[in-house]
Amino acid sequence: MKEIRELYGIVAAERVDRGIFITSGIYTAEAMAFAEGKPLDLIDGPALHNLVREVQKDRLAEPSPLPVRVVTAPSSPVCPRCGGSMVRRIAKRGSNAGGRFWGCSNFPKCSGVLESV
Repeated sequence: MKEIRELYGIVAAERVDRGIFITSGIYTAEAMAFAEGKPLDLIDGPALHNLVREVQKDRLAEPSPLPVRVVTAPSSPVCPRCGGSMVRRIAKRGSNAGGRFWGCSNFPKCSGVLESV
């Protein structure tokens, strides 16, 4: 649930149209209720499985004349303190208020930060 709230905060802060959260498991009723009416799409494990099967069926039915190109999303930096993943954040106070930075996803246990590039 915490991660879904963080995604919603990022969607709002970055003023993007939608956020998509994918899990291999299932969502709690609380998580689905939180996302209702918000620009968030929650895709659970069974829905993801169905999407993958549909794509596989489409590829078998109509082979693409173009070679398949794998595009990966840029990965987030690694925390310099604990080695965990970093998430984009916006400073709420201090001399950098409003500025973007990378903060450790393990906050508050770890307070590792990197300046945004």
